[in-house]
Amino acid sequence: MLEVFLKTLPFFALIALGYGAGRTRFFSPEATAYLTKFVFYFALSAMLFRFSANLSMSEIFDPRLAAAYLWGTAFTYGIAIAAAFLRGLDTPTAAIEAQCAAIGNTGFLGVPMLALLLGQAAVGPIILILAIDLIVFSSLLVILVTGARGDGGRVSVLKTAGLGLLKNPMIVSISLGLLVSASGVAIPVVVNDFLTTLGNAATPGALFAIGASLATKSAERLQIAAWLSFCKLILHPAFVALGAFLFFPTDPYKAAVAVSAAALPVAGNVFILAQHYGIAPQRVSASILISTAFSILTVSAVIAVVSAPT
Repeated sequence: MLEVFLKTLPFFALIALGYGAGRTRFFSPEATAYLTKFVFYFALSAMLFRFSANLSMSEIFDPRLAAAYLWGTAFTYGIAIAAAFLRGLDTPTAAIEAQCAAIGNTGFLGVPMLALLLGQAAVGPIILILAIDLIVFSSLLVILVTGARGDGGRVSVLKTAGLGLLKNPMIVSISLGLLVSASGVAIPVVVNDFLTTLGNAATPGALFAIGASLATKSAERLQIAAWLSFCKLILHPAFVALGAFLFFPTDPYKAAVAVSAAALPVAGNVFILAQHYGIAPQRVSASILISTAFSILTVSAVIAVVSAPT
């Protein structure tokens, strides 16, 4: 585990560097917002487009892996919702807690870190997992929240979810890349070099932005945040492991990538959704802060276990 921990440490050191810059106000919240926008719309999108354009659909889509990840994520999602309902919470709040429990920071942290730690062959499974998170579970949150609030009819709810996907640059870049891949048209060398150069900014930029954004997060509702962090860092990878190794056994390497991705801390975009809908943003904020801090150890441990030679 020590070897894996030392390999992951530079990634979390970049997060810590961003946190320090944000905490001391050397990097203002406005600067963090613009850096995040650059990474989200340009650097990370260039990376995902290049990865997708250079992969075939068969390298990305594995039905057994998709089923295993869907099962593990849905099971964790269901446990978090059930626990929230037992505490008397309404559907929108229960849904946002479930999002914290089951949706990891695959875009900003998982894509750059796991591709380097587990090898370029991990890119296909990571893109599949990212697509499932965005298409299935982000849409589910929108449907649960808007449906519970009665914001329009069924068609209006589905339209809101659909527009959210079309406006997400990660989904757009993956889709465009797959279209290029399916067309059989080779990306010109100069374009590929441009995408590589721009995409290389995604890793340090995303990690620094994660840290700087954490500096503005509060640590209120610690008991609930600790429970949601436990779901995300422990239960989610455990259930995905059951799915990938037992219920829907798939290629061991792909299974290891899926479990490692499931071990990632709570995604930052959950806070954006919580703020947008006005649902427990402090709770989400604390969950992101706590899960990211503890993931320094838990992610290393999970990667060490699932990638160990059998």
